[in-house]
Amino acid sequence: MRNTVRQELVARQLDEQIAARFPVGQRLRILDVGMGQGTQALRLARAGHSVTGLESDAEMLKVAREALATEPEGIRERVRLIEGDGRDTGVHFLPGSFDVVLCHGVLMYVQERDAMLAGLARMLAPGGLLSLLVRNADALAMRSGLAGDWRGALSSFDTDSYTNRLGLTVRADHLAALTRTLDGIAAPLHAWYGVRVFTDNAPDDAQLPAADELERLLAAEDRAGRTDPYRQVAALLHLFGVRG
Repeated sequence: MRNTVRQELVARQLDEQIAARFPVGQRLRILDVGMGQGTQALRLARAGHSVTGLESDAEMLKVAREALATEPEGIRERVRLIEGDGRDTGVHFLPGSFDVVLCHGVLMYVQERDAMLAGLARMLAPGGLLSLLVRNADALAMRSGLAGDWRGALSSFDTDSYTNRLGLTVRADHLAALTRTLDGIAAPLHAWYGVRVFTDNAPDDAQLPAADELERLLAAEDRAGRTDPYRQVAALLHLFGVRG
């Protein structure tokens, strides 16, 4: 359920921002950095866009290729999959090669965050859209606190690191810090949303509710993710910068 909520909200928010910036029907050039299993990349290709997926994990890339192989030929020919690191986009692509760059669930693993973001911004054509999904450092205490882990909640107030569900210690990001970075790389923050305000503490194996209940759940998450103060305590932040 957690992944379904994440992917659906990110898709809605991304489509909203794309529709606001580009003419209806325009086939966009999209780069998905750290594409994972390719959920968003394939969805965007089905919508008619030309998508390049960059992924450093060979197993994830294999899963994405297997998923792509089940798609009709017209969709397969719109997708290019490359094994590579998001910090090395300049090795693979020329500056200004893309209209939209996605970087979802990647920055928490990158030490030199600002340098990587600068490289991603260079990949954008003028007016291009940079979509970032990060863990919200301003709300790290929420998961522990709502689970009744008071020691964990107290320690979370004074750090930007956390242990994810894979058991890895990674970094969360503050909205204010990312806003400054986006200003500095000439892709200032244009809009932002919260993702998973209510469902972040759901168990990993939580099943989806019935269709009508799921729609109400997604409607509540969607509303909270664009409404203060709720979005400020979301587990994830979805930020959009626009290349000047």
